[in-house]
Amino acid sequence: MALTLHSTAFCLGTFASLPRNSLTFRQRTTVRASGFSCPRFNVKGKAFPGDGLPQTEESPLVVCFGEMLIDFVPTTSGISLAEAPAFKKAPGGAPANVAVGIARLGGSSAFIGKVGEDEFGYMLADILKENNVNNQGIRFDPGARTALAFVTLRSDGEREFMFYRNPSADMLLQESELDFNLIKKAKIFHYGSISLITEPCKSAHIAAAKAAKDAGAVLSYDPNLRLPLWPSADSAREGIFSIWESADIIKISEEEVSFLTKGEDPYDGTVVRKLYHPNLKLLLVTEGPDGCRYYTKEYSGRVKGIKVDAIDTTGAGDAFVAGILSQLSIDLSILENEDKLREALMFANSCGALTVTERGAIPALPTREAVFNAMLKCVA
Repeated sequence: MALTLHSTAFCLGTFASLPRNSLTFRQRTTVRASGFSCPRFNVKGKAFPGDGLPQTEESPLVVCFGEMLIDFVPTTSGISLAEAPAFKKAPGGAPANVAVGIARLGGSSAFIGKVGEDEFGYMLADILKENNVNNQGIRFDPGARTALAFVTLRSDGEREFMFYRNPSADMLLQESELDFNLIKKAKIFHYGSISLITEPCKSAHIAAAKAAKDAGAVLSYDPNLRLPLWPSADSAREGIFSIWESADIIKISEEEVSFLTKGEDPYDGTVVRKLYHPNLKLLLVTEGPDGCRYYTKEYSGRVKGIKVDAIDTTGAGDAFVAGILSQLSIDLSILENEDKLREALMFANSCGALTVTERGAIPALPTREAVFNAMLKCVA
């Protein structure tokens, strides 16, 4: 199914394996449906037939590199970790979240990283497999534990982290343990900055990204700043920028814009443009419930978000990244067409919005069918 949309509407024409019936949406007013605040559209055509899921065996591969860990999320929001009556155990780690998010949306993904040779490590490897993520790149360390993170949920669903990794297994991945055959199959190679903090993982990260780039992959970078893990703010800024100019696609939050520019206004386009390097194809700035901004060499703009009642924002940015990478892996020409890019970013915004309505990252990542159903409720 192809949905035709222009600047104010969204179109699923770039989404894989959808029947080619034509639908046209035209924006009219704003309504609420199932907790969402969405544009209302006139719809011409048939509803989505079947489950709308693409055939993953034909989808280009997205390889995600970095950390995978266990998040312990309080069952009650708005209180400190010490006051929490109980915690929900949830698999997490930004690159792993993205890998699962892409697979859950019907794409093809793989994860490369290291976990402990312990119950949590084997559980995480199994979770990837259960979610149709290629886990052949996972390594198990007999001498270090799988990383843990306790997450404080404020009353608005925002988070604060306390990490247990001194060191954890993800920090100990070595270049000799990399699956270069898997890396070279990637159409997109995605990573964060946490894997740059310590050796030997830093060298493994740099070697993996170089191998992917040399094999023709598009490099996707979400710094995912976790300041408590770095020795200092200056070292975090230096580490994040150390690989900045090798990336083709960069996604950052408004808070990260302010951090990287040492306090400049993250809503000022000229400030954001300072972060745009000459070889960059796309710079994305996420604004939580307000959506995102996009910057390319030729154009820039904003795509509004979908309003939901946030329960837990853990994984929302990763779901957004999964949403946009799932589309770019199928059609990189999206980067060269502003209308198509806006359509893909509307889909990505919807992925992020759905994720905050449940606790935990991986458990909350939406299926393509769930995203489509939410979109259809908006036009009902």
